[in-house]
Amino acid sequence: MKVNVYSLDGTTKEEIVLPPVFSTVYRPDIINKSFNVLRANKRQPYGASPLAGLRHSTESAGKGRGVSRVPRLKDSMRAALAPCVVGGRRAHPPKAEKNWREKINKKERILARNSALAATAVKELVQQRGHKFKPDITLPVIIEEAFENLTKTKDVIKTFENIGIYDDILRAKNGTHIRAGKGKLRGRRYKTPKSILIIASKDTIFKSSSNLPGVDVVKPDQLNIEHLAPGGMSGRLTVITKPALEILGGKT
Repeated sequence: MKVNVYSLDGTTKEEIVLPPVFSTVYRPDIINKSFNVLRANKRQPYGASPLAGLRHSTESAGKGRGVSRVPRLKDSMRAALAPCVVGGRRAHPPKAEKNWREKINKKERILARNSALAATAVKELVQQRGHKFKPDITLPVIIEEAFENLTKTKDVIKTFENIGIYDDILRAKNGTHIRAGKGKLRGRRYKTPKSILIIASKDTIFKSSSNLPGVDVVKPDQLNIEHLAPGGMSGRLTVITKPALEILGGKT
């Protein structure tokens, strides 16, 4: 499969052949499985306090009073402690020691990553995710090495405009909305759609690109299924620098 290598001004600099990893068979089932395992292993343990609902001095009312024999507060007839009463403990609370981890075979994990990487070259899958880009560009978007040396966000934006993929960042910006539920009280008030994934071999582009709405920047050796297929859905609009593409071709 041949793709164009774009320069910073949006013109086609050369044409190259993608590495064999981009010919991996598309396996949405393995991709979704790998994503679910990754999210399960990142899950933070949570649970109720072992003493929740038990911090009372109680005693049973005993027989012969015409009331149920549930634990009651001392010097009172108010019920406490039991799961069936108001203010009592929970019968089966979540426990912090519960193990949420899941396993996946190493070959399945590698196949999922390679399959999701290959899906970035299929325009139909990228369009199904809702990404916006010029129809005449080749995917994934390969950019010359000079892109990794950009230190200003305005230069990155100008490059994306020249290539014809900046509309996807505007889509993510316009799609940012306030989260439903109590999550907005806990430091995650806004939800932003995912836009462009940048795969680069240097750290310079991280600082100039990572504050764009929905943009993720990652090195080839840190690439995982969560970058390539957010939500378990493959076909993310991906920008790869030429040095990073060479690393990906050598790793897989």
